[in-house]
Amino acid sequence: MIPPLRIYNTLSRQKEVFEPLNPPFVGMYVCGPTVYSDVHLGNVRTFLSFDIIYRYLQHLGYKVRYVRNITDVGHLVDDQDAGEDKIARKAKLDNLEPMEVVQRYTNGFHQVLEQFNILQPSIEPTATGHIVEQVRLTKQLLDKGLAYEVNGSVYFDVAKYNEDHHYGILSGRNVEEMMAGYRELDGQEEKRNKVDFALWKKASPEHIMRWESPWGPGFPGWHLECTVMSTKYLGERFDIHGGGMDLKFPHHECEIAQSVGGFGHEPAKYWLHTNMLTANGQKMSKSLGNSFLPHELFNGSHELLDQAYSPMTVRFFMLQSHYSSTLDFSNEALQAAQKGYKKLINGLRILKRLTFIPADDTAQNEKAAGQVNSLCDNCYRAMNDDFNTAQTIAHLFNLLKKINSIHTGALSVTELGEETFLRMQKTFIDFTENILGLREESNVKPEDLIDALLDIYRDAKENKDYDKVDRIRARLKQNGIVVKDMKEGIDWAYEE
Repeated sequence: MIPPLRIYNTLSRQKEVFEPLNPPFVGMYVCGPTVYSDVHLGNVRTFLSFDIIYRYLQHLGYKVRYVRNITDVGHLVDDQDAGEDKIARKAKLDNLEPMEVVQRYTNGFHQVLEQFNILQPSIEPTATGHIVEQVRLTKQLLDKGLAYEVNGSVYFDVAKYNEDHHYGILSGRNVEEMMAGYRELDGQEEKRNKVDFALWKKASPEHIMRWESPWGPGFPGWHLECTVMSTKYLGERFDIHGGGMDLKFPHHECEIAQSVGGFGHEPAKYWLHTNMLTANGQKMSKSLGNSFLPHELFNGSHELLDQAYSPMTVRFFMLQSHYSSTLDFSNEALQAAQKGYKKLINGLRILKRLTFIPADDTAQNEKAAGQVNSLCDNCYRAMNDDFNTAQTIAHLFNLLKKINSIHTGALSVTELGEETFLRMQKTFIDFTENILGLREESNVKPEDLIDALLDIYRDAKENKDYDKVDRIRARLKQNGIVVKDMKEGIDWAYEE
């Protein structure tokens, strides 16, 4: 009996049996990128982790609506409701329209995720596409006395909210201690408390991203957009809300406060957070020079890398650690992942070519069949334990040993029995390709293979082995390639 799916809920700080609010439908919201710079590996790990969750829930038969937003306004330079909008700032530096910046980096974000074989979400809304809804929720919070307006800006009143609710319920922070540490406010500070956060910010005359509102021209706060978009597409209460652990406070904490204040309850039943990346034991950061952009991994151009690593090698590497654990990048770990990925894919290629052929004179090996069925169960047990991809991969490698035994003739498919063999085949393929999202990569270039065949063709022709010459010409022609014997030598062309 395979146990039910259990996930670690950041809100309750314990593993809980996954029980959707409205089965078989599942609503999942993940905070997407702010599109003003190239996507970094921390982003990739987060979206890859939720890609696995999305894939596995669908595999289990759930109908998942996966919403992942694009932040294209409202994310300020210091993340504390001050400074320029990061996208507007980038637009000024590059002399572009803000939406040109948004489109450029959104395209780049999608291209990187496609390289890692990360599925597209069901819906990918943008903050600028939901200004009306953000103004509406701001009004609602003002009407309930949980927000206040100052000089055209509107702030959420954390102290007022905390009278009846718990601001800090997700991160475990004590709001009284936070406010006590911020008693000395600058006379120019608009907020009543430093912990208050912006719902709507007044736009200065030179601010290029601005919209009309009841409080004058301005733009929405960063936290507001996710509350608006998640509830619009998933309802006021949905199943899963996720993101990187760096979003737990203040972003997700503010989302909870806005939802409780506006709708009377928390937005999500389960909160999931991915952990950070390190490099050779140190936290990745630009200042330390140890952070990698995806393309630097793919071409090996970073000074800390010994070689290039393919997208599927990096994906396999990330899957060898639980999403909530710290993941450390090193050449040794990536090289080991490269070998492991190739072993798994070679096994996949072998398994896809195998078929069950019954044989009357071969008795079923009950022990081997039992081991295979147990390993298949273990793959589900691992994934049902908070999506533990690391354990899942270990069980797949144990299945791989059985596949290789069949390939070498040490074990026959008949010994396993048709039902067990087909289950092994389906489980291995499903988990490798459809759940873990690993696909076959090949560095083999068709032109190099053609040149190798032409070398054999040339030798056969010189040795007057015309039978081999004709066979090579025929095989190449079957694939749309014509061999051309020219005075300057042998060449090839696509068949017209």
